[in-house]
Amino acid sequence: MSSPATTASKPTPVRAGSSGQAPRLRTPRKAAGRRRPRRSVLLTVLTGLVLVYSLVPLIWLVISSTKTQEGLADSSGLWFGDHFALWDNVRETFTYNDGVFVRWLLNTLLYVGLGAGGATFLAVLGGYALAKFSFPGKRAVFAVVIGAVAVPTTALAVPTFLMFSKMGLTNTPWAVIIPSLVSPFGLYLMWVFATEAIPTELLEAARIDGASELRTFFRVSLPLLAPGIVTVLLFTMVATWNNYFLPLIMLKDPDWYPLTVGLNSWNAQAQTAGGDVVFNLVITGSLITILPLIVAFLLLQKYWQSGLAAGSVKE
Repeated sequence: MSSPATTASKPTPVRAGSSGQAPRLRTPRKAAGRRRPRRSVLLTVLTGLVLVYSLVPLIWLVISSTKTQEGLADSSGLWFGDHFALWDNVRETFTYNDGVFVRWLLNTLLYVGLGAGGATFLAVLGGYALAKFSFPGKRAVFAVVIGAVAVPTTALAVPTFLMFSKMGLTNTPWAVIIPSLVSPFGLYLMWVFATEAIPTELLEAARIDGASELRTFFRVSLPLLAPGIVTVLLFTMVATWNNYFLPLIMLKDPDWYPLTVGLNSWNAQAQTAGGDVVFNLVITGSLITILPLIVAFLLLQKYWQSGLAAGSVKE
């Protein structure tokens, strides 16, 4: 009779197949979500059409900027002319009419810096307050913001002109800067972003530690809002940079024109008696005008994409 220690030391026999080997483990099946997505021919074709639609005007603008005034009429729109005049056109654009193009460029930078920058700052403050504070009338503010997003800016141009005319601010830079400070879409975007990006528990922990609301905003909340801030800044900057109708009705002095209105005045010279036909300068100036926007999008693209994707993944 064997002792308990001897019985415990005997290994438990393992059943094997007829070959005497241990059975093989089944390989797990691949999850359904890891399967290769199906390609949609229709979606590929539509994407290609959108790409062509977006790139053809830009290609035409680049090619046409290399032509002289005569070359624009003598050559095909999507091919270069006999004479490569890009650098001559750039130089003439900056020196034509006593260098007024430089003045228009500086005016545009002024409107974008104060208008778009101020609109972004106000949108950040308002969106943060609406997302993280409770107060009477919050639902009414939400309805007003949504309604303001639905109203096109061109519909408000004439009432804005009448109001600024009563205050004597027309034909001044403030007539363009002050309306640019209001961005309902930027406010709504920051409201939604702040709701998802800033945990309420984090703010409560900062308040328990004795931080003031101002310090909590700048030290805790503002770094978390960086992607949304860049996104709103890009939208407001593009809207202010391309703003045409509001400066057109507000400004009479060409020295305060932005690039959009200034280039249109050059284009309109061909329709006036004795006016200079400078289509080559208008096209070259348009190319120079879009370069800062392209650079801004390329530099801030990662922040912009992360800002748009915020809140799309639920933890």
